[in-house]
Amino acid sequence: MLLSLIRGELDTGSALAGIVAVLLIVFLVLPFHEWAHAFMALKLGDTSVKYRGRLTLNPLAHIDPLGSLALLLFGFGWAKPVPIDPRNFKRPKLYMAITALMGPVANTVAAVFGGLIFNALYTFAPDFVPWFYSNGALVGEKNIGYYVVFFLYYYIQINCFLAVFNLIPIPPLDGSKVLFMFLPDKWINAVYRYQMYISIAFMALIFSRVLSAPLSFLGGGLTDGVLWLTALPFGG
Repeated sequence: MLLSLIRGELDTGSALAGIVAVLLIVFLVLPFHEWAHAFMALKLGDTSVKYRGRLTLNPLAHIDPLGSLALLLFGFGWAKPVPIDPRNFKRPKLYMAITALMGPVANTVAAVFGGLIFNALYTFAPDFVPWFYSNGALVGEKNIGYYVVFFLYYYIQINCFLAVFNLIPIPPLDGSKVLFMFLPDKWINAVYRYQMYISIAFMALIFSRVLSAPLSFLGGGLTDGVLWLTALPFGG
């Protein structure tokens, strides 16, 4: 978001609305994401999360400064991962996969909440907001309604992209725990042995924008799906 402002891709009002959306995600949604991991781990038998101080929605327990800055600059980021001990699970691989999935689910739930507010505005205050969508971009007169809609749309979009991003099956992302459910232990050990190199290669792919197209396709698809779903209660 900040890079888009610096490059002149956004006007100041849109950039400020986007920054507020990112700050809301950093202080509310990312803690919810990590709490969801901790809560599910506890329910599945890992009582150790109660003593690590992470079974809370307090953002101070979850915020990673570098991850928050990355989200502000590049549109993707992270919080401090919740330490989970799979030895406390009766079925370690399955329960780790379920616990991992709760993070992307939390982001999707947050996006749905934003989508309900988004569609409620269009239903009950149509004169306040512009027509929001044309070829993937917000259009309309740039009044206060435009910036409110920009804030909501960006909030929904970032949550959807974070859900998709976290499902990539590469450690330490949540998707890797789901993948490991189907892999033999010797393969999992090999992945962890070379995790540093895998992570470096993955970050190189991210910053070289090689993964931009597939992530945009999947994240955009989930965003459209959330907006469609949340329009249904309003007759959309």
